[in-house]
Amino acid sequence: MTREEKLIVIQDLTTQLAENSTIYLADISGLDASKTSALRRACFKSNIKLAVVKNTLLAKAMEASDKEFGELSGVLKGNTSLMFAEIGNGPAKLIKNFRKKSEKPLLKGAFVEETVYIGDENLDTLVSIKSKEEMIGEIIGLLQSPAKNVISGLKSSSGKLAGILKTLSEK
Repeated sequence: MTREEKLIVIQDLTTQLAENSTIYLADISGLDASKTSALRRACFKSNIKLAVVKNTLLAKAMEASDKEFGELSGVLKGNTSLMFAEIGNGPAKLIKNFRKKSEKPLLKGAFVEETVYIGDENLDTLVSIKSKEEMIGEIIGLLQSPAKNVISGLKSSSGKLAGILKTLSEK
């Protein structure tokens, strides 16, 4: 790779890091061709972009980025695959599901909504993170709950009230 090609790759990586708020670093070394192909298909179906990158180029792109990646550059050893997603827990769910059939990919680290996670032991934590849409849905459900209770109370009490009035009119 020439110096100019490296600069172009670093600029592309810097742009991708700036545009995405969910970034996962994984180790997929040791997967054979069929499992790697299956992982790429699963990523495509889940709207996750998967790319194998050189650690040195990714480290330089992280330094050039406006985001604070903290200790994430410390995990750039060995083979590194980069996953970009729109949903914060999407890659974690994909990795966990894929590991039912294989021991890889291993999570090296993740950057999700300005928070850095280091190590494979954080996979369950990342799976449990709720997406923005899930949080909005929960909030709407919580806001609707009291109104639904009032309406159902009024409906049930109106039936009781009508029954009482009917009984009193018959007497």
